[in-house]
Amino acid sequence: MRVTASVPVLAMLSAALLGALPASAAPKTYALPDDAVALRPGPGLEVAENNCRACHSADYINFQPPKKGQAFWEAEVRKMIKVYHAPISEADAKTISDYLAKTY
Repeated sequence: MRVTASVPVLAMLSAALLGALPASAAPKTYALPDDAVALRPGPGLEVAENNCRACHSADYINFQPPKKGQAFWEAEVRKMIKVYHAPISEADAKTISDYLAKTY
């Protein structure tokens, strides 16, 4: 058996179903917690703040293994650019990796 319905019938059914749903709730708002952890001071801090903190908290950087060196941080910054498409310029990438290698 094949059942067909006209557009007005479908519209009436849709309206009946939508009427049975609860009314839309008011938009929810909430405040994000303050980032209690800061990046360590050092040359290049502002560039790192402007680029890295746009996507994640300082915790992410602070909890990386310590004393990994320049190659590690260059690879991490490169990964953020290539894999996650972070819009970091070449000059900023160098400044960030230098800052992270010296500071962490």
